[in-house]
Amino acid sequence: MRYTRTGVILFTENYDQCVEFYSEVLELPIMYSLDNEHSKLTCCDMGSGNYLMIKTEGTAVPVGKSLEQNPVWLRFNVENIEKSAEVLRKKGVKLTVRTEGWGSLADFTDPDGNHCSLRDEASFKQ
Repeated sequence: MRYTRTGVILFTENYDQCVEFYSEVLELPIMYSLDNEHSKLTCCDMGSGNYLMIKTEGTAVPVGKSLEQNPVWLRFNVENIEKSAEVLRKKGVKLTVRTEGWGSLADFTDPDGNHCSLRDEASFKQ
């Protein structure tokens, strides 16, 4: 099978805040939005043929969702974890930088409490 694109659909309660977070704070370009009797959604380009579709009808957990509530963790690989983390801090994102045996990460949540992290490409170890 050959896929033309792959994507993640994220159901949100705080739709407008999540669209702003992913498009403005994380700087994912908006591909398109729909708001009609069938759907309310915004699709953001994640690069490399991947997209993040933000939809309504989800549930927010402001303190952060447990893995039981949402077993998906969104990861965004970056060239430099410290520089990228500083950009997000200046935009008001609270994050924690940590180092594992296989690389460095900066963990944070979106407005609905979905877990996200930056992953440092330079520190990648197999």
